[in-house]
Amino acid sequence: MEIGVTCQERNLTLLLKGELDHHGAMGLINRAEREIEAALPLKLVLDFSGVSFMDSSGIALVMRCRQRMRELGGGLSLHHVPQQPRKVFEASGVARIVSME
Repeated sequence: MEIGVTCQERNLTLLLKGELDHHGAMGLINRAEREIEAALPLKLVLDFSGVSFMDSSGIALVMRCRQRMRELGGGLSLHHVPQQPRKVFEASGVARIVSME
């Protein structure tokens, strides 16, 4: 799993690329937390356009990011979510509590 980072005016975007599974999820969660701490954003976008596969580890990533953004008084949205990860988010109920664009 690769991650690209852009930050402008307290808007942080994390561009995810590859397979998001249990093998790399913990490292990805830790990296996301470091990026959030460095930027202290008001808005976090997780861009899933490069995600080719995702298991339930993606839910853990989103929920941890959501929790951290709530602590900062900011918001989280998921962008460009492919069909397979979208099904995981819909089946788990994440799609009802996190904005998907």
